[in-house]
This record gives sequence, C-alpha cells and structure tokens, in this order.
Amino acid sequence: MKAMDFYTGHAFDAYTVLGAHPGPEGTRFAVWAPSAQKVEVVGDWAPEGVPLCRDSEISGVWSGVCPQAEKGMCYFYRITGADGSVVDHCDPYGFAMTLRPDGRSIVAGLPDYRFGDRDWMASRTKNFDSPLNIYELHAASWRRHPDGRWYTYDDLAAELPGYLLENGYTHAEFLPLMEHPFDGSWGYQITGFYAPTSRYGSPEGLCRLIDACHQAGIGVILDFVPVHFASDSYGLARFDGTPLYEYPASDVGESEWGSGNFMHSRGEVRCFLQSCADYWLRVFHVDGLRMDAVSRLIYWQGDPARGVNGSTLDFLKTMNAGLQALHPSAMLIAEDSTAFPKVTAPVEYDGLGFDYKWDMGWMHDTLSYFQKSPAERRANPNLLTFSMVYNYQEHYILPFSHDENVHGKATILQKMNGDYDGKFPQGRALYLYMMLHPGKKLDFMGNEFGQLREWDESRPQDWELFRYPNHDSFYHFRQELGRLYRQYDVFWNGELNPERFAWLDCDSAGNGTFALQRHGPGSSVFGVFCFGDQETDYTLTMPGAGYATLLLDSNWQCFSGTAPRPDAPVTLTANMAGRLTLHLAPLSGQLWRWQPK
Repeated sequence: MKAMDFYTGHAFDAYTVLGAHPGPEGTRFAVWAPSAQKVEVVGDWAPEGVPLCRDSEISGVWSGVCPQAEKGMCYFYRITGADGSVVDHCDPYGFAMTLRPDGRSIVAGLPDYRFGDRDWMASRTKNFDSPLNIYELHAASWRRHPDGRWYTYDDLAAELPGYLLENGYTHAEFLPLMEHPFDGSWGYQITGFYAPTSRYGSPEGLCRLIDACHQAGIGVILDFVPVHFASDSYGLARFDGTPLYEYPASDVGESEWGSGNFMHSRGEVRCFLQSCADYWLRVFHVDGLRMDAVSRLIYWQGDPARGVNGSTLDFLKTMNAGLQALHPSAMLIAEDSTAFPKVTAPVEYDGLGFDYKWDMGWMHDTLSYFQKSPAERRANPNLLTFSMVYNYQEHYILPFSHDENVHGKATILQKMNGDYDGKFPQGRALYLYMMLHPGKKLDFMGNEFGQLREWDESRPQDWELFRYPNHDSFYHFRQELGRLYRQYDVFWNGELNPERFAWLDCDSAGNGTFALQRHGPGSSVFGVFCFGDQETDYTLTMPGAGYATLLLDSNWQCFSGTAPRPDAPVTLTANMAGRLTLHLAPLSGQLWRWQPK
C-alpha cells in the first residue's frame, strides 16, 4: 500500500499493511489513530501493554513489532484519545476475533488455506447469460445440532452444497459473516469487518466452506455493509477520541438503527471499506458482494428529499470501478429501493458500477397482489404487469429476502390470501410466475418448503414440516421448478433483450388469468395462470401454428393438487390462427414448451 493512496482513498490493499501480521521476528501491529495521544497493544503476552510508535512512513498510523506475539493470542489496542479518554478497542483490520461478548482481536494473519477451486475461479462469470438462482440464508438458523449448538463452517460445508444442488440453486448468499456483537442484528452491525465471525469456527473453516461450495458447482455471495458500523465502545466509534470513522455531527453520524454512519468523504475511511471488499473477494474467493442499504449511499440518510450525498456517491463509484477492475468475474449487487438511475451501468458510462440490483418494486407489487382476495385481484392486474414497464432499465434480481419473512410481515407462503390449505396452490403459482418473469432469482431459506413461522435468528428452520404432506409436496414442486430453471436457457439467457419476452395475454387479467412467453436461444416456453378462484377453460392465441408440450402443472396431485400427473407428455396443437384451449384449475399455473410449425 502506498501512503498517498491511503490518504486519498485509492488504496484497495490497506489490510496488507494495517492490522496484525505475524512474521519470523514476531507480529507487526499497525493501527490508524491520527489524533491519539498514546497507543498500546495489550495482549496475552503483555497484559501490561506495549507502546506503539508513530509510523515514519504513513501519517496517523501507530506501529511496532512484538516478538512474543504469536498466532492464536488475543489482543486489543488501548488508546489514549485526543480528549484524554482511555478506551480499549479491537483491531479495525483484525483478521479474527473472540466470540461475543469478549470483543478482543486474535493474532491470525491471512488464512492459512490452499484452495482447490482453480477451475471454478477460471471459468466464473457474472451469470448474465447463465442461471442465477440464489438461496439466501443465515448461518446460525439454517440448521442446528440437536443440542442447539450452531453449525460450524465445516458442518455447513458438509451439508449445504448438496442441498442447494438438489434444489436447483446456483449460489448461496449468506447474511453477514463478519464479526458482530449482537445476534439480533443478523450481522448487519459489525465490529470486525475483516474477521469471519467466530460463532462458526476459524477463518480457515470459512475458506473450507467456500471451497466445498465451489467444488460442488455452487457460488458464494456475502452480504457486505459499507454504510454503518456497530456503536459498541470497543469498535470503531470515536476510535482515537474523535469521530474518526463516523461523521462528527450526530444528525448524520448516527443511523436509524443506532449505529455509526461511515464518513465516506475521508480517504482513509474509503480505503478501509474498499480494501475490506477486496479482502473478501481476493482472500476468501467470494463470488459476489451484496451491498446493504445502498439508498443510504446515494441520498443523505437514504431520503431522496434530503438530496444526493455527492461524496458518498463518489466513494461508491470509485470502489465499484476498482473492484470491477480487480475482480472482473465477481458480482456486485445493490440492495436499493430507490429509483435512482443507472445503478447497474458501468461507472465509465455515468453509472454506479453494480452488476445487479434487487427489484424491490417487483417484490412489493407481486406480494401485494397475492395478499389480495381473488375478487380484489381482478381490479389490480397492474400489480403484476407494471414491472415490465421498467424491467430493462437495470439488471434485476427478483428477491424474496429475509426482510420479507420477519418483523410481523409473515413468511412468503403465509402472505398468500386465505386459509392454510388455500395458501399452498397460490404459493406454487407464485413461484412459477417468479421463475417465468425476467430477472435473476433470490429466495430466503425455509420458503422452499413453505415455512409459515416467521424467521427467528435464535432457532433453526422448521425441518419437521416435511412430515406434513402439503409442505413435503410444496418442496418437491420447488425442486422441479429449480430443475427446469437450470435446464432451459429460456429462463436466463438473453433475458435483458426485450424481444425475448411477451405478454401473450394480460387483457384478461380482470378474470384473474395471465399468459406470458419467454424466448431463448434454444427454446421457447410460455406460462398460463389462473389467479382467480374459479376453474376455467382458457382460450389463448399463440403467435401462429405450433405445438405446446406441458412441462409442469402446479395443480398436479403429486404437488397436492387435484389433477393426475400424466404418464406421457401432453402435447397440444395450435392451428394456423394459433388458438389453444387449456383447462386451468383455480389458483394454478402451467408451464408449456412451445415449438412453432
């Protein structure tokens, strides 16, 4: 790292200099605390503390070598601040930390692990014309041991890749795995930005998990939080006795969650964050970063009425442009609920430099539609059709994320209108519609088997629900849907091309029926839906003569519907006028392959 790059916010490798780095002569410690009066490193080898000296090359950095400090020993910095306060802080660049509520860093260095994923890394892409079906999970509450213990990274490595493959997923997305003190923050209020949480094991354990996913053909995305940090006194808050990482004014220095907002106008803070992003991509071979709360990087406090935050937006563009150059095959994903333009355009074309953006509008409108009664749906077809008005403005991911399964919102299946038995056919039709809609896919754990209990980070998913026929058959429907998604390129290849999507019928939506078609390089499919509560014989006009072969019916008995699954493929012929007549059960959807004559 060059000192000038650190000051000006252009370094992406600050972690190679700052932090604790074991070597043959001991461990070198370096910490940025420009206004501190005194800095000591207090560790297992020196409980009384060892003073550090101001670095001669990097202004504001204190450094020194401790010969007795070895890997595995705990330490923290005792900082006498500019205000005279004496506060013990963990290492901002620490590579490992103790389990909460301890709050100390651990001498670790970069992980001592040799990956076996060379082929994966060499062939990895951003999945623009490849399937991208993401399974979002929280490591502590996916599964647990019978005695309540968390799964370790190695436990996850043994079970997760195979589970995802069985269900047609292409990537796992983990809620933040950086060290955090409060379980209820789900990892979004961080104290150890460079430290994989010790809840599940060591940094090397996380490497083994990611390597196992890669060798099974599963990518790994991590949630990354470049907006704010935990306010615990041992973390980044008033690190050198001054507001160093955060804004000095409380009205913008404190977030709505009570955490500290990063001051992105400061070069050293920019380096801290963009070097952290590089660290996870480079050192851990992560395939993508989903950046949380991007609206707060665009507007002051995330409020468009307050205007664009120019310095923060400049930071975002600089970071994304740098990461794109350093990691051209990794994905950068924005969780952004605003209508700010060109979020997924390259920085050189005046964009923000992300590869994908969560389509929060699609998520909100779609779930609003399915929460309505069949009678109310007839008056609100725009909730399903409006998304295609803006679909090609960005590269979208369609998210049913953790936020839609918690805090009184109900799980995805529970949101469906009606009683228990009536929710499952609607859920099957919903997910078939989601798969057919342009955009990559993301779903939160538990939704695949129709969990009805809201997510609780303190307990595992309700795996015992597989004993109940509705949930077991819903799971197998989702498996079949995931298999078809990966099998047919029509779902994902060229989906940014407007010519590859068509509404076959949205004019009959007042009756609760819709039909849409997707074209791909090697296939063409269409879906027909009855979101009303009455069965119907539905006449559909196709673009000319051809043959329609049934691939999937959400009403098959094997999925707890009423229609037997045919023993042989069902093929219908459309005449020169392209007319097909299909029988649709209430609250159902059908997927057909189309071959023109």
